[in-house]
This record gives sequence, C-alpha cells and structure tokens, in this order.
Amino acid sequence: MPDRLVYQPVDTLQPRLEDADALLKGRFRFAGQMVEAKQDSIFDSQPPSEAWACALHGFDWLGALAVAGGDAARNLAIELVSQWLDRFARYREPAWLPEVTARRLLAILAHGRLVLTNSEILWRSRLFVSLRQQTAQLGRIAGEAPEGLPRLEAAAVHVLARAGCEDSPRRIELALAGLEPEITKQILPDGGHISRSPEALLLAYRQIVMVMDALTAAGLAIPTWLRSAHDRAAPMLRFFRHSDGALAVFNGGRETSSRTVEALLARDEVRGQPFLHAPHSGYQRLAAARSLVILDCGTPPPPVYSTRAHAGCLAFEFAANGQRLVVNCGAEGNDGAAWDGALRTTAAHSTVTLADTSMLPILSPGLARDLLGARLMSFPARVATEREETPSGWRVQAGHEFYVPEFDVVHERVLTLSPRGNRLTGSDLLWRHASRKKRAAVPFAIRFHLHPDVRVSPSLSGDILLKLANGDGWRFRHSGSLAIEESIYAGQTGVRRTEQLVLTGQVANDQIEAGWIFEHIGTE
Repeated sequence: MPDRLVYQPVDTLQPRLEDADALLKGRFRFAGQMVEAKQDSIFDSQPPSEAWACALHGFDWLGALAVAGGDAARNLAIELVSQWLDRFARYREPAWLPEVTARRLLAILAHGRLVLTNSEILWRSRLFVSLRQQTAQLGRIAGEAPEGLPRLEAAAVHVLARAGCEDSPRRIELALAGLEPEITKQILPDGGHISRSPEALLLAYRQIVMVMDALTAAGLAIPTWLRSAHDRAAPMLRFFRHSDGALAVFNGGRETSSRTVEALLARDEVRGQPFLHAPHSGYQRLAAARSLVILDCGTPPPPVYSTRAHAGCLAFEFAANGQRLVVNCGAEGNDGAAWDGALRTTAAHSTVTLADTSMLPILSPGLARDLLGARLMSFPARVATEREETPSGWRVQAGHEFYVPEFDVVHERVLTLSPRGNRLTGSDLLWRHASRKKRAAVPFAIRFHLHPDVRVSPSLSGDILLKLANGDGWRFRHSGSLAIEESIYAGQTGVRRTEQLVLTGQVANDQIEAGWIFEHIGTE
C-alpha cells in the first residue's frame, strides 16, 4: 500500500484565488451556481444541479485551496476530504461515476500535498486506501465514461494514478493499453480533436502532456503512439491560437486562458509551427502580418462526438494586431445559463443563415435525446474548399450544401487576406442547387458578430466604422441592406453584450452575390 505520491502532475488550469476566498466563507460556487454550507457538511446539502454535484465530488475546490495555502485552507481541505471519505467510501452516484472519479483523483494527485504534508498517519493511511480503491475502480469503469473527452480523460487519469501511487510497471502498461485506443480515435491525423473543438483539443493535449511527464518520472519509455499524438496536437493548438494568446471559438470551445495555452505549449520541445489547412479537422487559416482569419469549412463530427458541436459551417473569426474583431457567439457551458442550444445554431455564428433556420438541427428533447445526448443531426452533404496564393494575398474558396435538403440553396464563401493583413475581402454567393423549377424566394442574413471590445458607429457614407480596444480603426464596406443588431459573446467566462452587423436579402432563382470588406483605416 503506497503512503506517498511519487509524482505530482503540473495542473496548468490555474485555479483562482477568489474561489478559495469564497470557499473559506462557506460558499461553494460551481457550474455558475452557489450553495452555502449551512449544514454540518456541504456533502449533505441538496445540489442545485448535476453539474454542481459532479464538481463538488470531483474535488474542484481542492486546487483553489492549494493555491491559497495557509492553515485555514489546509484545515478546510482536510475537513472536506474527511467528510467525503465518511460518506462516500463505497460506490454511489454521481460521486463514483468514471468521469467524476477521474476529476477527483487528478485533483488529489495535483494538489494533494496540501492535505498530506505533516498529516496524521492514520488519516493518511485511510486516504491512501481510498486512493487505491478509486484507482482500481477507475480502471474497471473508465470505458463507461461518456464518449469523447470524458473517456479520454478517465483513461489518462488511470495512468496518472498508477504512476503517482508508485504502482508496478506492469499495471502502468495495462493502464496505457486502455488509453491508446482513445488517443487513436480522438486525435486526428492533422492533430485536431475529433469533436472539432479547439478547447477540447487543449484539454486532451493537457492529459497527453501529464501522462508523458508521469512516464518520464517513473523511468518508463513513452510509447510511439503517445509521442506521435503529442507532436501532432501541439501545432494544431497553435493553428487555433489568436495573437492574444487564447483560442478561437468554434464547436463548443471557449477561448480559455492565454496563460494556460502558453504553459502547455511551453512543454512542446519540437515547437511545430501551425500549418495553413487542417483537412481532417476542417479548418482554413489565413495569416498575414499581425492579422489572422480562421474559417470553419468542415463537416460535423461523428454523431457520438457531436453533443457540443455547432451548426456553423463557413463561419470565421478575424483578429488584427492582437485584438479580436469578428467572432462567433461562443459556447454553452455548465454555468447555469439556460441557452437550450441557442449558441449552437447557425445564427450564433459569423456565416450565412437562411430563413432564420439553422443549417443542422439539434436532436429534439425526448427519450432519444435522453439516451444519446443533444447530438447535432447531420446528413451527407458536400463541403468543398480550395486555397491559392494570389497577388492580392491568400485566397480561400469554400462551399457547403447543408441548406440544399430544405431550401435547395448552396452557400459559397470566398475570403482574401491582403499580404499586409490590412484588408479582408469577402463575398458570399447563394444559388439554387440543381432544380430548374422556380421556387419562392428565401430570405438570408449574413452575420458578423463583433467582439464586445469593438465599438461600432455608422458613417455618413453608409460604411461602418469599428474602433478596437487598442485604438485601431477599421472600416466595414458592403453591398446590400445592412443593420446593426444586438448580440452576445460567451467565449470567455460568463456572457457579455455585444453587437453584430447583419446583411440581408433574398435568394430566388438567380445567383446572389454579396460582397464586403474589412479594411484598416489609413489603408491606401
């Protein structure tokens, strides 16, 4: 039986000191909800949501208390661990669900020294008995975690727990055998995550880095398949990284902390540079000077991995000089906000929407959704993309047919970023697919959601002037009817009000082309 942790993973997801302050005052804030510990134990309180309960039993509070340090934080952490051991030593849900067990074990491995240092020997032995039991149980049920990132994390933490508790090399190798198929399935050949979410890729890469560090600390060789996944994922993270250091907001992912991204990428010895096109993940990247455009031109992920995927084909994000200008609305998190899938619809993205209809629906509430999750309903549809370098800069042309079944309309988008990065030229083309039959006109809206830090003002000429937080000025020129409407941004913690530019029109039987330009003020 181990009596010490021989390996402590570096937790790059830095907890906040204000969370520790709230905990010391008896306020447990998880998943956007707060419960005060008014009873003998917070574990006896009625959880306001399943997400809150999973965070409590996943020991999400331990990292914040470890960062705060001091006797008060240490005593509270010991008390909370003791209360959990008193009540949940045997299997109960949700405390022993595989994904929750993995969160709890990782929290203890990364921050357990707060409660283990100079602790009483009997209490210490009791905790290590539980750690051994939890590790063995996780090994049995890791494959029952929800498909996708939760299952990968459960398998990775099983390896970390075996290595951290100084288990035999044979058991560590068996744990690695459970991780290999998840890495193989979920890390694509171009380095992206199968969910197509930049944030999911970051979290998967975090697990990969910790497992590699644990194997090195244990004196074990790093398997080729794990090293290969690491070397593919790191450049892909740089692919999604804006110049402000954080990630682009696509397919259920948020920006995350730029410090977290930097800390993880600092572990990449290869320093692989981002490429221009990620064909397996379905993204294009245009970069010039200090401007960056990332375009989603991929199909939805496989249904089982699509419970957080978005219907935003041909949506793009545009940043200049370290400032985000055009964004997508963001992702729904476990923050208590009842968005009910609104942020996953096409209208929440900087792309074209037909008749206020999302190009791909979400599985409707009911028995099927209860069993399968809120999957994005998809169907075979062609998504094509081409890329070329022209005298005017990099040019990407992409099109999709997701609106063909309902409206018989194809959408094609062409983007060109000038060599100096001071002009982004775009055009959106809409036309009937193949039918020669005349059909009723369909209204369309081309949306450009703006970052909350961008200030908008119309000019007398009809152009839109955009002022960024760093003082830079940009001008939006367009053809067609334009409106400035309200929008929101949930790319960070919480939700912020912002605005969007909306070009509107109708597509009937003739091709429609709407042109537009973002240009830096002062461009000759």
